[in-house]
Amino acid sequence: MRYNKVEICGVNTSYLKVLSEEEKRALLNEIKDGDTKAREELIDGNLRLVLSIIQRFTSRKENLDDLFQVGCIGLIKAIDNFNTDLDVKFSTYAVPMIIGEIRRYLRDNNSIRVSRSVRDLAYKALQAKDELAKENYCEPTIEQIAKRIGESKEEIVCALEAITEPISLYEPIFNDSGDSMYIMDQISDSSSTDETWVEDIALKEAMKRLSEREKKIILMRYYVGKTQSEIAKEIGISQAQVSRLEKSALERIKKQI
Repeated sequence: MRYNKVEICGVNTSYLKVLSEEEKRALLNEIKDGDTKAREELIDGNLRLVLSIIQRFTSRKENLDDLFQVGCIGLIKAIDNFNTDLDVKFSTYAVPMIIGEIRRYLRDNNSIRVSRSVRDLAYKALQAKDELAKENYCEPTIEQIAKRIGESKEEIVCALEAITEPISLYEPIFNDSGDSMYIMDQISDSSSTDETWVEDIALKEAMKRLSEREKKIILMRYYVGKTQSEIAKEIGISQAQVSRLEKSALERIKKQI
């Protein structure tokens, strides 16, 4: 789909009509009375709204014909669920419904597969988040969302992170005179430098020269995080002996490195 394409999903976009708020309200009242023709007319009269919304997603390189169809589903849901008794413009209600349907489609068709149960929990949390925001006029906390839907904070955080769309390392974040800066240009890993790599090798070689007891003490102290007293109790010697063996082992490792 190109920006200048006139036809989308067999619809000539240059001929899409635009309804006034009065016309929309009248059609919605007719739909409430069961008029199916009015429903079709309201759908046709809001296709330009769907078209304007899907333009927000053009950078994702998605097929706009597909997005248009998904957006139309969101439009139909908005029409079928709109409450005519409320003093709210139809477009105010329809826009988030259409965007939500498109985002749901993009998440479900993400190349990274997420289990249905996790997706359902994430959507439930997002719905609760919107409800709480409307009720309290501020952004809700994870604790508030968890309390609303009866789930743990950890599960909600994991679910929301699981449906977060991945960002390409080649996503441009700055452009100056034609020279783009990408996300990958801003990423560095200080733990994987040549210097630390060499030190890791030297440490492994030094560890090989320790006795089995010394090696076990060093591993338990600095890799497992146990105290000298805990180690002493586990291997059956005194805490003072553990302290001497640890000190001796560290000195030998330093000399080897």
